[in-house]
Amino acid sequence: MLHLAAEEPQSPLFPVWPEIVIGLICFSIVFFVFYKKLLPAINKALDERREAIEGGIEKAEAAQTEAQSVLEQYKAQLAEARHEAARLRQEAQEQGAVIIQEMKAEGQRQREEIIAAGHTQIEADRKAAASALRQDVGKLATDLAGKLVGESLQDHARQSGTVDRFLDELEAKAEAAR
Repeated sequence: MLHLAAEEPQSPLFPVWPEIVIGLICFSIVFFVFYKKLLPAINKALDERREAIEGGIEKAEAAQTEAQSVLEQYKAQLAEARHEAARLRQEAQEQGAVIIQEMKAEGQRQREEIIAAGHTQIEADRKAAASALRQDVGKLATDLAGKLVGESLQDHARQSGTVDRFLDELEAKAEAAR
């Protein structure tokens, strides 16, 4: 009967028990090897990768925070530098205006000094010319009067007094005519 049972076609619904037992033993051995050897190595690699990713994310967040801080410091320094440059420009403009004003005042003062010196020189030249003219006119007048009278009028004191009186009268008439 055993022999007959071996030759009878087996139903696919009823598996052969020795094959199932051998299959279960082989599966258990393979599962045990995977569970003890391969699964811890896989878990270890996954944990290391997870830690590396989390560490990288933390480092990236720290770097991003630091970069943001540096950017804020840079912006603050840039704004401060711009403010300082504007202040320096304003000071330079104010100093330039003061220097221009001082130069104008100095130029005006020098102009006034030159004009005053010119007036003084003109007055001195006028007085010198008037004195020279008085002497020349006096000499010519006395020479002419001497020729008309026929006598020499060389008395200097009298001559000088007469000429001065004559010229003073002419100046008074000229001022009254103005």
